[in-house]
Amino acid sequence: MKKNPKLKMISILTFLIFIYSGICAFSYAKNVSLDISESVFRLHVIANSDSKEDQDLKYKVRDSLLEYMNSICKDCSSKEEAISLVEKNKENFKKIAEDTIKSEGYSYTVNINIGNFEFPTKTYGDISLPAGFYDALRVEIGEAKGQNWWCVMFPPLCFVDISSGIVPDQSKETMKENLSNEEYALISDDSNTQIQFKFKLLEFFTNSGFITAKK
Repeated sequence: MKKNPKLKMISILTFLIFIYSGICAFSYAKNVSLDISESVFRLHVIANSDSKEDQDLKYKVRDSLLEYMNSICKDCSSKEEAISLVEKNKENFKKIAEDTIKSEGYSYTVNINIGNFEFPTKTYGDISLPAGFYDALRVEIGEAKGQNWWCVMFPPLCFVDISSGIVPDQSKETMKENLSNEEYALISDDSNTQIQFKFKLLEFFTNSGFITAKK
């Protein structure tokens, strides 16, 4: 290396380009993650345990909450409006969960919080949200030590009939209005190789802990 200044210069330039590319990739992933998380409000229901009975109960609580949620949030035009409505009706959400639990013959307590929580990558029909930190309504049943279930309250990507797997066009339009064209392409079902690579890049930085909670 000492006898070959040209090789040394090439090595230095290669290293600097690598560092620069890494910084650019991180900056891109961080900005996109922030934009997507700021456009989404999620619902998170955690079961008491992983027993079949507790998991079945979780889904019954979920269905009751979704039915109520859809009745009060269906006309929301912004994430802030959705969060405000949920804040105002927080006790109603809690009572609905408690009543459902009681009607099924259980006496579990319910703890409800609105905050910023970490989520893994999740697909809703043909929309995939990358792992990251999102504002959400979290509903904890009993000891909340079981598997959890989550969906998107705004834009409304939650379904009472989860098996349908179809995201309403209106929900997609709302998502498009809050994201850039590239960001929307990133989370939609896109076979573009470059878009898929960028999604994996975003997952890598998030799962590696480089991108942390925004709040």
